[in-house]
Amino acid sequence: MTTYTADATTYTARSIDPAVLKDLRTADDADRPMVPFADEEGGAPLRCCLRRSEPGERIALVSYAPLRRWAAGTGVDPGAYDEQGPVFIHADDCPGPDLRGHPFPGAHRTVRRYSAEGHILGGRLVGNPEAFDDAFDEAFADPEVALVHVRAVEYGCFLYEVRRA
Repeated sequence: MTTYTADATTYTARSIDPAVLKDLRTADDADRPMVPFADEEGGAPLRCCLRRSEPGERIALVSYAPLRRWAAGTGVDPGAYDEQGPVFIHADDCPGPDLRGHPFPGAHRTVRRYSAEGHILGGRLVGNPEAFDDAFDEAFADPEVALVHVRAVEYGCFLYEVRRA
């Protein structure tokens, strides 16, 4: 987890939980087995440690349903908002995130807000790393917001979840 403070509020960027990673390395959320490969070029956004892969690292592309897993843990049904998509993870255990600042900076992102029922409450386009703090402050100023997902604009892929600390 990565924590940071904006306007005296602490937020936590969450990587995929180690127990969930263990599951995904057996069968992903589409019930497919993991197929590891050596990342020859590097640069894949790893959701297990919230950094980009290095050339030669052993990684895998798996299907992940972050809202479904969150909802199952909280006892709610996200209904039609449930979705799954591709994410890169290390094929083997890794130490997890060790970051300062925002994970995966330098590109346009969306900050998608979710209610405690798992329904989308809106979102915001973030164009630079300095704008994340404002986007999180804005999102969490709404008491209806339980969590946010940061997603890549290019493909819409889930990058990481943020909650109030």
